[in-house]
Amino acid sequence: MASGGRCPVCGTHLPPSVRGRRPVYCSSKCRQRAYRERRPHSGDDASVLVADVERRAREMVLDPAAVFRREVDALAAVVRELRRVARSGAEPTEEPTEESAEEPTEEPTEEPADALTEESVEESAGPGHRSSAAPEEDFAELLTSHRRHLHLLCYRMVGSYDDAEDLLQETFLRAWRERESFQHRSSAKTWLHRIATNVCLDHLRRTGRRPQRYEPLPGIDSGPGEPPVRMPWLQPYPDRQLDDLLDELPAADDAGGSPEAAAVSRETLELVFLAALQHLPPRQRAALIYRDVLGRPAEETAGILEMSVAAANSALQRARQTLRERLPAQRGEWSVADRTREEQEVVDRYVTAAERADFAMMAELLSADAVLTMPPNPVWFTGREAILAQAAAAFDPSSPRYFGRWRFLRTAANRMPAVAGYVQRPGTSVYRAHMLDVLRVEQGRIVEVTTFETHLVAACGLPLTLPRAAIGDGSAADR
Repeated sequence: MASGGRCPVCGTHLPPSVRGRRPVYCSSKCRQRAYRERRPHSGDDASVLVADVERRAREMVLDPAAVFRREVDALAAVVRELRRVARSGAEPTEEPTEESAEEPTEEPTEEPADALTEESVEESAGPGHRSSAAPEEDFAELLTSHRRHLHLLCYRMVGSYDDAEDLLQETFLRAWRERESFQHRSSAKTWLHRIATNVCLDHLRRTGRRPQRYEPLPGIDSGPGEPPVRMPWLQPYPDRQLDDLLDELPAADDAGGSPEAAAVSRETLELVFLAALQHLPPRQRAALIYRDVLGRPAEETAGILEMSVAAANSALQRARQTLRERLPAQRGEWSVADRTREEQEVVDRYVTAAERADFAMMAELLSADAVLTMPPNPVWFTGREAILAQAAAAFDPSSPRYFGRWRFLRTAANRMPAVAGYVQRPGTSVYRAHMLDVLRVEQGRIVEVTTFETHLVAACGLPLTLPRAAIGDGSAADR
């Protein structure tokens, strides 16, 4: 403590009190010197902390949100300690000023920094203004607040739920590394979208994915129709996560006509729309998503894509033309309410037919030219008869390839009806998740069944096993 109005480090007279606060040291240089003497450190401390930051960032789990927040808090604590070590080893170069000499009587702590929020970004200084690093907790909260929107953006760009998870993590890590270089020329949302878009574009360039046609498989009658387009990476997006995203919108914006609500509408999330997007070159895809799906202005879209407005508009027009050629003609001809009511009836009968192995009922539900695919597997079937022959092998107890007893739970993905299939293998007592079927229904018939892998059942919030006792002898479909 200072006594007699002198600095305890160098002994010089202290400046007068300012706003009732009594200075302890004459300058920040003396303050840091005193702090170092109380808390010595070595270079090894910094090496250990940096290694810990790298390890925690690599192993960070983004979902569920509660786990992600705990890991971000733990990472922030390590970064704060690392910053303290860095400050304590640096000699301040500024001259003592009346403001810097002012110091409370408590032990010095890290300097305050402006929180990086949407409000502070929008109200920031003009172009070229560079912010100081935001507190780690505020930055983590900012990332968390945009998590669902960024995840959905990544999903639309790449068409894969699993890849979107990885790309979201890469987006957050890149934003974390670049947080101190953020310039307040746009909102934090636009800045994060630009990072996420570049991450997705880099991914698409690396993978070079292009839709291909399925090929005939030896020993399998795939049906008389033309082989459908194959996209092994295509995966569904659970409706429960889309509902969570809508719940986060302000009440005033949660309307059918708002851009945010439109972004999670059925018309822009159906698998047929996602599949059509996969035919677009990456930058055309991004331009269409920002303009026609997210409703962003041309100038903002061009800025995110680092293109001129004219180039972005040209890419958009070409993307729209390709989409018109790829989307089915019947799409959007009737209201969502009529579709939902009709789909519920069809799904009820579909579940009943599958659980009873009633192939006559199943034949009534399938359109004559229905298509069944199983990404990422190369198996495919076109036409009602080929699909029924495949179903009979797995559902009919009299078939030599009988798989077991089946139960189904209703769910939804991509704003489309879906059912999770559970099978009880002979000699077992537990129904285990085996597949997730997403159904496309048109005019009272199932025209497309896309069967996805088991782990996507859990992504829909459903269990991976159904105990026999919990089901009883009835159907699990209403659970």
